[in-house]
Amino acid sequence: MDIVLLSRLQFAATTTYHFLFVPVTLGLSIFVAMLETCHVLTKREKWKKTSLKLVKFFGTIFLINFAMGVVTGIVQEFHFGMNWSEYARFMGDIFGAPLALEALTAFFLESTFLGIWIFGWDRLSPKLHCACIWIVAFASNLSAFWILVANSFMQHPVGYAINNGRAEMTDFFALVTNRYVIGEYPHALMAGIATAGFVVLAVCAWKILHDKASREPFTQCMKIGAIYTMVGLLGAMGSGHMHAQYLAQANPMKLSSMEALWETEDPAPFAAFALINEYEQKNDVELAIPGVFSFMLYNEPSGEVKGIKELQSMMEKEFGAGSYIPDVTGLFWSFRIMIAIGGLMLMLAGLTYFLIRKGKLMDYPCFLKILPWLLPLPFIANSVGWYITEAGRQPWIVVGLQKTYDAVSPNLSTAEVWLTLVGFTAVYLLLAILALYAAVRFIRRTTVAPEGRDA
Repeated sequence: MDIVLLSRLQFAATTTYHFLFVPVTLGLSIFVAMLETCHVLTKREKWKKTSLKLVKFFGTIFLINFAMGVVTGIVQEFHFGMNWSEYARFMGDIFGAPLALEALTAFFLESTFLGIWIFGWDRLSPKLHCACIWIVAFASNLSAFWILVANSFMQHPVGYAINNGRAEMTDFFALVTNRYVIGEYPHALMAGIATAGFVVLAVCAWKILHDKASREPFTQCMKIGAIYTMVGLLGAMGSGHMHAQYLAQANPMKLSSMEALWETEDPAPFAAFALINEYEQKNDVELAIPGVFSFMLYNEPSGEVKGIKELQSMMEKEFGAGSYIPDVTGLFWSFRIMIAIGGLMLMLAGLTYFLIRKGKLMDYPCFLKILPWLLPLPFIANSVGWYITEAGRQPWIVVGLQKTYDAVSPNLSTAEVWLTLVGFTAVYLLLAILALYAAVRFIRRTTVAPEGRDA
């Protein structure tokens, strides 16, 4: 197998493992902070005790997830030196700055105050202790911001100059205000909130069904979780829509590939289904809704959208011969899987809120049984969403500046990459199993009983 493809598979494998935990950290840190704020502010003494148990319950799940996120994230940085040294040489001046800031301003802040939060229950005042988890939540999401600043440069380079064959930063402010990150970051944040909210729904559903002593507190918590999930999903949909409109300018090839739009059209249809023939550059079968794609991009039922063929010709004239078409089939179906899962999650969260509001949740035990089994949904949506982000810029590793093929380390051997690919995958799989076992064991064994009638 080609060394470039192997290196991409290795990076994809480790990134996918890491990205299973990142959205939960982003969203669950805020959820735990909100729970503790409710605990601090409530005047109902007995609910105060119950809410504290809920804070510690979901705080423990957050800690297990956080630990896995840290462990799986450490390897990411080594990839740049081992597998992608030409990328590190070319991009180090720019890519290194946000990574350094992520460690100095976010990770250190996050880990320090998380430690204070863990060991400060009986040493800090309730308000000061609550402030610590809010700082953790802020730092976790600041960390994501810096990573996405670096990634956004790869998608849409700004604030740089090419000197001696290297990209050098000329405008740090342009880097952090890149319009790409302005669209990408809110989408990632809202996806994290939706993911964490759905985790809360799944856990609460299981506890309500199997732990009678904890039923009342988890029913109240599930109601909050349903609202939290809906807020995240609606925010992700809105921010994703606005980002897609920006993609029409920043990376039209990615956008047209997501729609398998081979020919330039005005108005452009939205293909609900297609059998894509990449070899002949056409869709053998297509179920399209006229004008909808143009409406999505321009907020009106007309507007030209350039097709993949025309964009390929334009890029050949600008960058030279070669294929600039990404994985159209993968992008097309990944986008639709993400949309379908988002819609299903929104429906499930809305139904959950409705049943709790009407006091009929326990009338539908099958619904409570199904929810925990649907927990993989947000993780699948996050993974295919990240695939769209990364695969959509191929064949570039930095759009317009460096191709993926030119970024790989020149002295790598196939055996070395195979060895580390298998090794990383096996270790990560073991860690994931251990983390899942620890979380499930904790959820099963921990009871959050209400404190009296006022709970």
